[in-house]
Amino acid sequence: MCGGNLYLGIDTSNYTTSAAAYVNGEIYQAKKLLPVKSGELGLRQSDAVFHHTAQLPQMIEQLAVQVDLSKVSAVGASFTPRSTEGSYMPCFTVGSGFARSLTSVMNVPLYRFSHQQGHIAAAVYSCGHTELFTKKHLAFHISGGTTEALIVTPDKDNIISANLVGKTLDLNAGQLVDRVGVMLGLQFPCGKQLEQFALSFFGKIKCKPTIKGCDCCLSGVQNICEKMYKDGTPKEEIAAYVLKYIEETLYSMTLNIFKEYGEMPVLFAGGVMSNSIIKKNLTNRLGAYFAQPEFSADNAAGVAVLTAIKNKEEIL
Repeated sequence: MCGGNLYLGIDTSNYTTSAAAYVNGEIYQAKKLLPVKSGELGLRQSDAVFHHTAQLPQMIEQLAVQVDLSKVSAVGASFTPRSTEGSYMPCFTVGSGFARSLTSVMNVPLYRFSHQQGHIAAAVYSCGHTELFTKKHLAFHISGGTTEALIVTPDKDNIISANLVGKTLDLNAGQLVDRVGVMLGLQFPCGKQLEQFALSFFGKIKCKPTIKGCDCCLSGVQNICEKMYKDGTPKEEIAAYVLKYIEETLYSMTLNIFKEYGEMPVLFAGGVMSNSIIKKNLTNRLGAYFAQPEFSADNAAGVAVLTAIKNKEEIL
């Protein structure tokens, strides 16, 4: 690694322990999924906190092999799930607490961000269109804990200011993927395995999403898939149906948002959006931008980039 300012990002979500460094325009990452027992659909917050406490030092040690962490200029961390009043999740206290301690010892600035801001920033950085940091756009955050459409506007203080304009009214897209995946015998989180099943299906899928204005409903899809499974429908077809339904839902939400707020660039972030099938189809249909797969699932890269910007580093 060459010289230059180094910015450390930390994120301890309900899925992954992550640390990342941004230096000279490059991202270095160390991250590890939280362990989930076979057949289960995630962790209790107390268990997530326990595993983060064990895994975060390991991630810092792995990152220290890649970069010289003694050269840290500033540290950023995800303190909350979203940038809204009352947003809180215990798992983020592990990363934020570590960041507070580290900056006190090193006497460097500490910057507070939300997990959602980190996702959007990681997508902007990795999609190759960093001009979106200074341009109004529509960002979808699609994951196990979130299914939201946000109009993002440049903000001098917060860098990313997001206004919620669409959301799920029941189940999140990632929850749907994981529930159907576990039903099919897959290991949580199920996204990558479900995608492999879907890639083996070559038939046509017809589905009509349930849309209410700019919002969506996804819980009915789980019932449909359970019936398909009981009726003996091949796993590959069920997987393809789930992903096609999510694609059609996001497409319809986008069109309705355009009608209400006008057209603008579209960006997709979050773990579910690492899916190659959805990415290919929505890129063709909407000209949308997507985070690269390693920047889609939970990570600290976006927080590291935001930390650099906040510290007046030129990345645009």
